[in-house]
Amino acid sequence: MTATIETELQQRLQDMKKQHLTAGPADLALRQDRLNRCIRLIRENHRKLTDAMSEDFGHRSPYQALVADILTTINLLKDAIEQLPQWMASEKVSAPDPEMQATIMYQPLGVIGVISPWNFPINLAFGPLAGVFAAGNTAMLKPSELTPRTSDLLAELVGKYFGPDELTVVLGDASVGQAFSALPFDHLVFTGSTTVGKHVMRAAAENLVPVTLELGGKSPVMIAEDADLTKAAERTLTVKTFNSGQICLSPDYVLMPETRLDEFIDISRRFIQTGFPQIQQNTDYTAIISPRHFDRLVGLLDDAQKKGAQIIYLGSDNEPAFDAETRKIAPHLVIGVTEDMAIMQEEIFGPLLPVKTYTNEQEAIDYINTHHKPLAAYYFGENTEKQQAFTHGTTSGGLVINDVMTHVSVDTLPFGGVGHSGMGAYHGIHGFRQFSHARAVVVQSDAGLSNLRLRAPYQEKQTQAEALLTL
Repeated sequence: MTATIETELQQRLQDMKKQHLTAGPADLALRQDRLNRCIRLIRENHRKLTDAMSEDFGHRSPYQALVADILTTINLLKDAIEQLPQWMASEKVSAPDPEMQATIMYQPLGVIGVISPWNFPINLAFGPLAGVFAAGNTAMLKPSELTPRTSDLLAELVGKYFGPDELTVVLGDASVGQAFSALPFDHLVFTGSTTVGKHVMRAAAENLVPVTLELGGKSPVMIAEDADLTKAAERTLTVKTFNSGQICLSPDYVLMPETRLDEFIDISRRFIQTGFPQIQQNTDYTAIISPRHFDRLVGLLDDAQKKGAQIIYLGSDNEPAFDAETRKIAPHLVIGVTEDMAIMQEEIFGPLLPVKTYTNEQEAIDYINTHHKPLAAYYFGENTEKQQAFTHGTTSGGLVINDVMTHVSVDTLPFGGVGHSGMGAYHGIHGFRQFSHARAVVVQSDAGLSNLRLRAPYQEKQTQAEALLTL
């Protein structure tokens, strides 16, 4: 990282800030136009984007790219366009004097920095931008260096659909990302690991830049004693195999009754072999993003096995469990995990699913609560009272009952973490408000009673004020 690049980034940001102030607040038409251009960029180039993502991954399921990166993102942008007139309206609130006017107006913050990850490079870039543009801001985007073809294509396309004062893309490695996070943005959005998130927040703090951090963590699945085990296994593994588990919301471990473990294993094996009769040459199955990540996942399996875990391979017997050339790893269950195993300490980000058993349900809830608050928690069980006990007895960024990851597709819900899994939230109106300044505006009444009560002399006013204490 050279001083020249740092200076260039600083100058680019200052130019955007100056232009933002000169142009004044973006009106409804301009905000909707920017959102529409995001849609056009994605829709008109979706095949190029899908191909680039697949090249970056080594192979990525085209269906998964279409659903998760293209269509979902377009729907999020469309919703912002439709709802924006209501979101922008000032909100009237009650005031102590009926003749006083009190409102909340939502102002743009300015220039927002967005650091997006590699696992969903379109969704997790344009998802935050939906709220950023809806709120009237402009943005600088730093996409991941682990998806270089996609990032290069994004930079090229953004230059065609947006002016440099509206949206600009910064390319480069981790050192560029480090310099990017140290810029004096008006707000900074980061999606990635908790470890890197700490560095981003530390760098942003030097300029008192507020941050939105979406960090992931170890999201648990609790399977209650009364759960439909087939439903629980199939819905959990549906998400665990989507994008090969390379999702911040992917289930990271399962807690289930000890008496039902063998049945769970059998259901899981049948489900995987039905959906993926083969793995290595299957175009529906996505590769691991890089050799380093592949080696890390294989290492997690080796470490767990050496420390006493039972490794359950869920794929077909006629092909290997993993292949370094294709970078595809078949789904595995890891049974009998303990806290000293790396697989229970790190966010997995792959198709490996540890399973812990319990003898009573409170034991499982206590286990979740003794660890960092996750980005999501998933509960399978039919008893509504036990559902409520889990809901009120645990804390997580999001919660889904009898399914996995569903909440992220509901645009009216906030998407974000809590504690070690992140801070702040976006999607829908929550993104609009996250990237706006809620400004208090008061128009004083002619009588100005709230002002008069502060004027000297105070003796008579003090007696009146003390009388209020007896009410």
